[in-house]
Amino acid sequence: MSRETIVLGAGMVGVSIAWHLARRGRSVLLVDRRPPGRETSFGNGGLIQREAVRPYPFPREVGKLLKVLPNRRADIRYSLGGILKAAGPLFSYWRHSASNQHARIIPEYASLIMLSTQEHEPMIEAAGASELVRKEGWLEVYRSAAELDARAEEARDAEQRFGVTHDLLDQAALRQREPRLSERPVGAIHWTNAWSVADPGGLVAAYAELFEREGGRFLQADVRGLSRTGKGWRLETDAGAQEAEEVVVALGPWAGQMLEPLGYRLPTFVKRGYHMHYAAREGQRLHHWLLDAEVGYILAPMSAGIRLTTGAELKPLDAPPDYGQLAAAERVARELYPALGERLDDEPWKGARPCLPDMKPIIGPAPRHDGLWLAFGHGHQGFTLGPATGRLLAEMMEGEAPAVDMTPFRADRFGR
Repeated sequence: MSRETIVLGAGMVGVSIAWHLARRGRSVLLVDRRPPGRETSFGNGGLIQREAVRPYPFPREVGKLLKVLPNRRADIRYSLGGILKAAGPLFSYWRHSASNQHARIIPEYASLIMLSTQEHEPMIEAAGASELVRKEGWLEVYRSAAELDARAEEARDAEQRFGVTHDLLDQAALRQREPRLSERPVGAIHWTNAWSVADPGGLVAAYAELFEREGGRFLQADVRGLSRTGKGWRLETDAGAQEAEEVVVALGPWAGQMLEPLGYRLPTFVKRGYHMHYAAREGQRLHHWLLDAEVGYILAPMSAGIRLTTGAELKPLDAPPDYGQLAAAERVARELYPALGERLDDEPWKGARPCLPDMKPIIGPAPRHDGLWLAFGHGHQGFTLGPATGRLLAEMMEGEAPAVDMTPFRADRFGR
């Protein structure tokens, strides 16, 4: 079993880890119940967010919280059951979102984000996937001058501290870039060194094919259990048992429950989300990925059509879908972009983002088990941070010095 490694989870994070390990000479088996890139990584907004150096905090202002209470918004929806089930992690999330705590977290989080595009670059090239990626940035659109000014100040700070580049657009400049938008927006931030992806699931699938060309193997199977065997690990699946010296858990929203039988009670919770694809009205086109920042949805001109993705829904992972949030976002999106045409999908897609209360992922060794490694909890940025996570975890597993200080991302920061 020397250097035999199993990676659980074939989303952007798991596939990237598997590739980095395989190219270092390990024998790697990648396992997921679905084909690579068909779960959380499939349904996102398709952005590699080099600008996302500030993780999303929990709203703390009384005015913002009161706006959420009616439960009719496009950016945040909730159920009482979802709030109660995740009450502990959500309260911790609220505490970590205090201004002094958030300010401390930002440079730690940014150390990962700053690696994002540079670590995607070699994977895109090696996978032959450049036709899926546009390096023209994206638009964060604002309806009020005060909100735009505040965000512009954050953009200048991000440029000085973390190398984020941007253009500040007034209404006329925004109209030049997107002439089909309504008159509602007063301007936008154009994040210029972020990238967009026309088929997020397709990019993960291309990376998975690259992994297999490196000699890696993929097994599509349901995982039934993970246990120690001798000095290694035994994975039980509906396709039979697999053994390896080391195991990486990169199961996104399902990682926490996978680890519970091993004695880990990590404060995971999920933010669910939805998407739908739309046609554009005849002869019209959306040129850029854009976020309607004060409403909380993304419009993205993807291969399958214009994808509308909602904000966060705080409900249990397996709760039935509720499409009210998507309908609310669609109504506002049609006002912002009147060229939005008919729905193209038979039904909306639903997925979940894996979250931790301090807004940082876990990347590193499990506290109590040799040969068990963890990589999950990336929140909104698993798609952005997959290749960086793959590089960093591979460096740790190989005993090398990681490219950044990994202390802030250790699992034992939540206790042993």
